[in-house]
Amino acid sequence: MIRILRYGQVSNDEIFARVSPMANVESIVADILELVKREGDRALFAYTAKFDKAVLTSLAVTKEEIEDAVVSVEPEFLEILKKAAKNIRDYHQKQVREPFEIKKEDGVVLGQKITPVDRAGLYVPGGTAAYPSTVLMDSIPAKIAGVKEVIMTTPPNSEGKINPYILAAAYIAGVDKIFKVGGAQAIAALAFGTESIPKVDKIVGPGNAFVAEAKKQVFGMVSIDMIAGPSEILIVADEKMNPKYVAADLLSQAEHDKNASAVLVTDSIKLAEAVSKELEEQIPQLERAEIARASIDNNGKIIVADSLERVIEIANEIAPEHLELCVDNPFEYLDSIRHAGSIFMGRNCPEALGDYFAGPNHTLPTSGTAKFSSPLSVDDFVKKTQYTYYTKEALERVANDVATFAKKEGLTAHAKSAVIRTEEEA
Repeated sequence: MIRILRYGQVSNDEIFARVSPMANVESIVADILELVKREGDRALFAYTAKFDKAVLTSLAVTKEEIEDAVVSVEPEFLEILKKAAKNIRDYHQKQVREPFEIKKEDGVVLGQKITPVDRAGLYVPGGTAAYPSTVLMDSIPAKIAGVKEVIMTTPPNSEGKINPYILAAAYIAGVDKIFKVGGAQAIAALAFGTESIPKVDKIVGPGNAFVAEAKKQVFGMVSIDMIAGPSEILIVADEKMNPKYVAADLLSQAEHDKNASAVLVTDSIKLAEAVSKELEEQIPQLERAEIARASIDNNGKIIVADSLERVIEIANEIAPEHLELCVDNPFEYLDSIRHAGSIFMGRNCPEALGDYFAGPNHTLPTSGTAKFSSPLSVDDFVKKTQYTYYTKEALERVANDVATFAKKEGLTAHAKSAVIRTEEEA
């Protein structure tokens, strides 16, 4: 049963405690990375046979496999994928940055140009659940950014096949190449390159502890989006909120995995007790009841505070991945929410809208990192490069200032490089 905690009556350590389930996998992942770096495809075939029980002769997904997958998907779901893709494109198109240039009267030109990375790698999990939504969310912003080549890796089943819904989503999103490999070994392949899989410049996408650790270890050789922890939802709700809705929304994250975190923060003990009761009624009805039960019992909590203002302070301190603002006139409170990955406004906006359909990205900062990081966006797939131009006359006007500044830092060569152009030739 979910815990109900009274703010001010229990320690803040208990109020703000979060799940830290990361397994000690550093050495295992390091060995996998090293073997893939050294042996390339040979290591990938071996790991795929070991972990996925699939004996492959080729890692690449063929055009025929993609076409067969698209045909096999129910037409109704294909249309839903297309609608979701359009919403995601429309939203992320607004994120496109424009270059700028400043021309001053003295001949100085300053500017910034925007250049997409050449190649992006997308990791899509397999295993107990397939996520075509991840394909759309992670590849569409890359395409909008102008990335020339989007490479996707995802683990096959024991027959060497990829989930058709994932392939259909990749087709709709315009993914360029798809490879049958998962786990830390897929991250290694994207980071280092192999005979089959090209090296990428940026790796994005969620995964288990091994994938997260692999991304952490290759960061610096390539860029990554983030190190994602377990899924989180925090619901801010007042006494007028329907407890059935709150319970359902908490369970929408609890069913992800046993380490997922589902939290309600409210100013109403009546709502807290009603939600607790409702959770007990809804959990047995779920297909993933065992997972949801473990998540709610081990990581779930209801925090009761004395005012809605205090509730929002608590939410900001937790800085959740997903935050539902289940109150009347939610836009009045929007500016008060400083730290959250994605905010769902009002009483009729379940977090599932963001997972699949609405348009904002569902690859979000977790584990409190929303205090300083952002959702995946078009910005993640571009580089911003500055440029500066000075005429000889413009340099002459500021050379001594630059030289003085440089000398204060003890860098006399810097100073000389500024003034040498202003000195008369002998």
